Amino acid sequence: MQLIDYLPGFYHNSPEVQAIQRALEPEAQRLRQETEQIARQLALDTADWGLDYWERALGIPVDVSKPLEFRRSRAASKLRGQGTATVALLQNVAQSFANGQVDILEYPSEYRFEVKFTGVIGIPPNMEDLSDAIEEIKPAHLTYSYIILYRLHKNLKTYTHAGLGGYSHRAIREEKLT
Repeated sequence: MQLIDYLPGFYHNSPEVQAIQRALEPEAQRLRQETEQIARQLALDTADWGLDYWERALGIPVDVSKPLEFRRSRAASKLRGQGTATVALLQNVAQSFANGQVDILEYPSEYRFEVKFTGVIGIPPNMEDLSDAIEEIKPAHLTYSYIILYRLHKNLKTYTHAGLGGYSHRAIREEKLT
């Protein structure tokens, strides 16, 4: 929509008003774009240069060498990690890093729990930041470990006749079949 469209119809036929509106239009368009860009920084899922501000506000060290998605997931887990450490909270935070289902298995008598990745095969990305987030949330007296699912050779026997000869073992294990 152009600036002149915001004015009453009787201005549309005025050459002077049209000239003024044409002169102001590029600046108005630039302001619209800047406003949209700033609005994108206010949402964690769309922030890019604004991630620095999110990280500082949440007390996370700013590391611009890491990919944006890793930085976003770290900030999201910090936002989700507010409150009392519960199984649901740990699960919610772990899922924000794993991009898939996670189960938390508790062993109270042993003062430990396990984080089981059930929605991804292989090592999920950003494990270091996930470990840091869990360390911030969990009570100090508890320990934890990860359970990571892999495809074993014995599980692939049913697929050997399905034309998997063109794939590496790593691609098959990590579900990178195209």
